[in-house]
Amino acid sequence: MSDYQERISRFAAELSFEKLPSAVVERAMEVTADTIAVIAAGAQEEEIQKLTADLVEESQGGPATLLGNGRKAPLLEAALVNGTAGTFLELDEGNQFSRGHPAVHVVPALLALGETLGVSGREYITALVAGYEIGSRIGTAAKIRMSMHPHGTWGTVGAAVACGRLSGVDAGGIRELINISASLALATSRKTMLEGATVRNVYSGVSNHMGLLALKLYQAGFTGESDGLKTVYGSVISEVFEPAAMLEKLGERFEIARNYFKRHACCRYNHSALDVLGMIAERLPDGRIPADEVKEVLVETYSLAAQLCDQNPTNMLAAKFSIPFAVATYLTHGHAGVPCFRREKVSDAAIQALADCVTVRENPEMTAMMPDKRPSRVTVRLKDGTEFTDETYVNKGDFESPYGPEDLVAKYQELAVPAWGQDRADAVYSLVRRLPSLERLGELTAPLRSS
Repeated sequence: MSDYQERISRFAAELSFEKLPSAVVERAMEVTADTIAVIAAGAQEEEIQKLTADLVEESQGGPATLLGNGRKAPLLEAALVNGTAGTFLELDEGNQFSRGHPAVHVVPALLALGETLGVSGREYITALVAGYEIGSRIGTAAKIRMSMHPHGTWGTVGAAVACGRLSGVDAGGIRELINISASLALATSRKTMLEGATVRNVYSGVSNHMGLLALKLYQAGFTGESDGLKTVYGSVISEVFEPAAMLEKLGERFEIARNYFKRHACCRYNHSALDVLGMIAERLPDGRIPADEVKEVLVETYSLAAQLCDQNPTNMLAAKFSIPFAVATYLTHGHAGVPCFRREKVSDAAIQALADCVTVRENPEMTAMMPDKRPSRVTVRLKDGTEFTDETYVNKGDFESPYGPEDLVAKYQELAVPAWGQDRADAVYSLVRRLPSLERLGELTAPLRSS
């Protein structure tokens, strides 16, 4: 076992709840509440409902709860469906340092397994932190090919580590799980998000499914290569893998505490431009930029965001990866929440016409600020010649500019209440806040189960 493998495996296997700083426990609860609300809301989408009906028969049952409708399902199917639902609305949390979304690749599998095993809330939190840590550090250590989408890649390893930790697998077993799951990543395409190909939404679901499958393979005696991470993330998915990044301040700096949350229901690369629109609007008398008076909008931003330049997206997913549409729908509605990207909004002639007035350009100086910053400068010109310009270097919700607890509670309520009703939403939130004292994780999902 190479030194870095030994250390990360021992870290995951030996991590205990008592070793976790209070801020990390707090963030784990916030991440859990945010992720399950995002899953529940995404599960109301037509595609998820049809997939659920096809995969999970009414009479089938199982040990794990489907968070969107309370039905019980087999372990692997529940992880797949819940994990897929979690990315449908593009509101899942992420980590800017790993350039991906660790929690939605770990929480669904962990909830399904934890409910099945009857573990405590403390055991769940510890496993979540361990899986999040290893998965996100792979994202930092590797430079995934630009043609690939990060969903469905290193998140599979994060899910496998979390499930192994929850199952009491020792350090040697965790190493084996890492090496098995490293070979179970998808050949994801970044182009799916730009074209609005919704197969992209299943990538995270497959990672949760494969993470659990990796555990079952290990328990059945399957093995991985001696250093699957180095092979897959050093020559297949990525040609750069830096083991030192896996070890930097391991056990001192927890990646889950450096995450970000999202309020705009679209790709994070849109967010700095939308935040700037909000900054401009705050200076105006009525707190809104008059959409019907806008002549043109110029967005200067970094390279990855500048790719999101499609002025005429054809469906909800494509619209969430279009700065012109995101700007147009924000100007129209005064926010960029879930309703702003619905099918009827994407086909709205007035919003489409406004999107045609939005130009996106890469600013090389802003590109050079990555990955530490995600800047945008926005200039809005009105038909009467009035011009507004402002800029930001970080997104609201980022590690450097975090949302407050009240923002996260508001987001939870916005997503959970329509899916579960007020009473159930409040009950589940209260249980999340009491995770460290729950004797059985099933207490968390009990209010959601169908009678």
